[in-house]
Amino acid sequence: QVQMIESGGGLVQAGGSLRLSCAASGRTFSSYVMGWFRQAPGKEREFVAALSGSGHYYADSVKGRFTISRDNVKNTVYLQMNSLKPEDTAVYYCVFKAPSDYVPVSDYVDYFKYDYWGQGTQVTVSS
Repeated sequence: QVQMIESGGGLVQAGGSLRLSCAASGRTFSSYVMGWFRQAPGKEREFVAALSGSGHYYADSVKGRFTISRDNVKNTVYLQMNSLKPEDTAVYYCVFKAPSDYVPVSDYVDYFKYDYWGQGTQVTVSS
């Protein structure tokens, strides 16, 4: 059974930093696409970042501030968030997508194209 445990969320002042982690167990995820989505109150869930064998992908709103990385030995994906803004306040979800021969980039930004989802961790940025 696959389990995904997120951590690292919390309350931070604008301009501060947080590092989210998502540790998975139950199988080997070294070849999976790993990513992050977020959902703010009253808003739709949105893509944040993804990391695959072909590269890193970021939403325009976080480019230059957020960095996604992974540790395949630990089956863990990270999201380093710097220069945080109040509009980054949201519940952040990690996602994993099984490998396939071809994955269009458009799939990376579609939450329902992923195969596993974390429970979410709250990030609150105060002004």
